[in-house]
Amino acid sequence: MSKLHALKGKIQHYAWGGKTFIPNLLGMAPNDEKCAEYWLGAHDNAPSTIDTLSGAKPLNAYLKSNLIEVLGEDVAKSFGRLPFLFKVLDVHDMLSIQVHPTKVEAEKGFKKENELGIPITAPHRNYKDDNHKPEIMVALSEFWLLHGFLSKEKLTKRLQDVPELNHLEPIFSAGGYLGLYKKVMEQTAEECNATLQPLIDRILPLYTSGKLEKSSPDYWAAKAVAMANDKDNLDKGIYSIYFFNIVKANKGEAVFQDAGIPHAYLEGQNMELMANSDNVLRGGLTPKHVDVPELLKHVAFEETIPNVMDGTLQEDGIERIYKTPAPDFELSKLELTKPNTYHNVANSAQIVIVIDGEAEVSEADKTITLTKGEAVFIEANCSYTINAVEATATIYKATAP
Repeated sequence: MSKLHALKGKIQHYAWGGKTFIPNLLGMAPNDEKCAEYWLGAHDNAPSTIDTLSGAKPLNAYLKSNLIEVLGEDVAKSFGRLPFLFKVLDVHDMLSIQVHPTKVEAEKGFKKENELGIPITAPHRNYKDDNHKPEIMVALSEFWLLHGFLSKEKLTKRLQDVPELNHLEPIFSAGGYLGLYKKVMEQTAEECNATLQPLIDRILPLYTSGKLEKSSPDYWAAKAVAMANDKDNLDKGIYSIYFFNIVKANKGEAVFQDAGIPHAYLEGQNMELMANSDNVLRGGLTPKHVDVPELLKHVAFEETIPNVMDGTLQEDGIERIYKTPAPDFELSKLELTKPNTYHNVANSAQIVIVIDGEAEVSEADKTITLTKGEAVFIEANCSYTINAVEATATIYKATAP
């Protein structure tokens, strides 16, 4: 029985998504629907389907009946499920500012909300599962994000340079990152508007006339207001745009987000690989629930020096691995040029997707041809090869390390 299966993911139609990138990737005609994420994995909310000898099956159901065989003994024992979720993202409008809990905190929070009888689908629920959610992204285009607090020197200068935020500089000087963030996040809507409205009044005309650079917080703060449905109540997340690092990742560069690092995707397309979780504590730039006391428990109140990674090219000259400390997943990029062949023995389950070109994935006497946007699921202990059909193929691979 083959360990190689054609895999079809699920599109998520979130409000911040674009309308063309994911349909174009998947060879579909774009309509007016927003396509934000393409999920490849076994998450119960949107499991992928795989081809088996007995027909198409949801991946989560297939795993339950063959867990050790499909995942390999180590991963099956350690995690009891496919430990990762693989996604393609098209970020057209900004995502909410978010923080992910540690594994211990996720277990505690999930148990507590269950005991309180809060339904999993309740809009004020913080914990959707008992797992942590470290994640890595690799840019498929120029990609912009917010990532952790600025250094003390940079944040002090920022507060001094933005006239409307000058009054916050002594608060930061006395109370540090926690004191500053707590102060603005606990403001009433009236206090928030009183501070931010003069700032928005000053920068919005510059934004609409195209005079702001994307490296400037003014650009994203103005864009946040321009895109908001509610123009009267300014979002507290605007403060974070001035407090956090604005990071640009070029195509092929990666950024890892660990528990506690506040972050937000701003614009662009990426591959994202994360622990199999949906736990998000929001910090603004969203109409969704923001639980400030819970948020403050989980934010890492320290400077973050962004680490934009190029990955490590392996000896075969084909595979580039983006290493992280997460035990749940490992992401790599394969650049295949004819006639070179990529050989691999899967230690655990893998998901492979072609982003550009066309490739053949072969195991024993089975070969699956993948065009752009198509994917395969590979079971543990499968020895396989991949070849480019035309001149080149770009492929992303997810597995557990």
